[in-house]
Amino acid sequence: MNKKYNYPEKLSIVNFFLDAEGIRKNPIPFHKKYFDKLGDTFSVKIGRTKHLILSRDNEVAEYILQKNHKNYHKSNIQTVYLSKYIGKGLLTSDGDFWRKQRRLIQPAFHKQKMNQLVVNMEQIIASELNELAEEKPVDIFPIMSQLAYNVVAKSLFHLSASQEKLNRIKFIVDEVQKFLIKEVRLPHKGWWFSLSGQTKKHALLSLENNNIIQEIIEERVASKVETNDLLNMLLETRHEDTGEGMSVTQLIDEIKILFVAGYETTANALTFTLYLLAKHPDVQQKVFQEISQIESQESDTVDQLQKMTYINAVLNESMRLYPPAWIIDRQNVADDTIASYHVKKGTLIGVSFYELHRNPKYWENPEEFNPERFLGEQKKHSMQYFYPFGAGPRMCIGVGFAIYEMCLTLFKIVKKYEIKPVSAEVQFNPLVTLKPVGVEVLFAKR
Repeated sequence: MNKKYNYPEKLSIVNFFLDAEGIRKNPIPFHKKYFDKLGDTFSVKIGRTKHLILSRDNEVAEYILQKNHKNYHKSNIQTVYLSKYIGKGLLTSDGDFWRKQRRLIQPAFHKQKMNQLVVNMEQIIASELNELAEEKPVDIFPIMSQLAYNVVAKSLFHLSASQEKLNRIKFIVDEVQKFLIKEVRLPHKGWWFSLSGQTKKHALLSLENNNIIQEIIEERVASKVETNDLLNMLLETRHEDTGEGMSVTQLIDEIKILFVAGYETTANALTFTLYLLAKHPDVQQKVFQEISQIESQESDTVDQLQKMTYINAVLNESMRLYPPAWIIDRQNVADDTIASYHVKKGTLIGVSFYELHRNPKYWENPEEFNPERFLGEQKKHSMQYFYPFGAGPRMCIGVGFAIYEMCLTLFKIVKKYEIKPVSAEVQFNPLVTLKPVGVEVLFAKR
């Protein structure tokens, strides 16, 4: 081992391998066990010189995402595995190419543009919630998943794509993600996936997805109709230096990423929030009071959204406990010193937001659901340690869109229903996102 590097407390590779099967199923309990034993940042030595670092320390998170973000690129998990299926878009690219794309797309997500999408968004949410089964236990994730998917799909394409095409895109996105998890968690089975035709099958699905999206784009361009949707906003973007728009291939990649990043995370967050509201009737009552108050003051949806302070705090506290993007990873481009560790270039560094958001060093009674953390004076303190959408220049571009969508959904549900608990404990599966499993509640008419 080269003396000039020093790494955090090491987890023995033997222990790591003994736990491997469990980690593959659900890494979270193991991460917690290691943090409690080894401290807020620990490392695993892989082979002779390679290290992996996992942290729940805010100093590490801030450093790699903000202070020295240029030295920290996305890991292969994102740039190689993910981009195979969802192309080279904002989520999977790095460096100059990423900077150019971000600059190009940013204006489409400007607050005023988001405000233009609200009316459409509100109608979609209302029609999705029309069908809610009342007075009986309901598994909420599939419902929120369908709702969030339709909000993204119809905000992207307004009415220019048939439901059949949209359903097919959703099917492909879900299938490909399931396979991706297998590839990432079982790298030693790569040969088998290839031999058994699974790799090819999913590559073909990805291609089919590209074709569907391309058809939608071509139909729109040919129709010359001005539609108030994200597709239109993306078609209108221009590179500052050349005045050119995005190529169709690039547009397809960005759209695929908006699907992947935009619907599942929101569905997860809404599911956990409804579960937490069911468990905490006092908080739910306060949400209901805020809704009544807002409705008596404002009739315009955008103005109503600006006043949803308590609903926003509830969402934040829910995403603190169950962050949809629960872990992030980076690799350093050059040797570097993080906190007091001197690490070799190419070290894989993971930050568990799930654990950071529950780290007693930053949060009082971290396991407790308490929206007050995100109100008034307390909010300033909380926001320093809160990463539901990442941080720094790579912070999620759709954050405004997601918050509007979640606030409107909670507004509509709590206005009409009292949410009652059914599931005792919340179960989840940490895949690419933190996915709720079998979370049931009951919607009782108010």
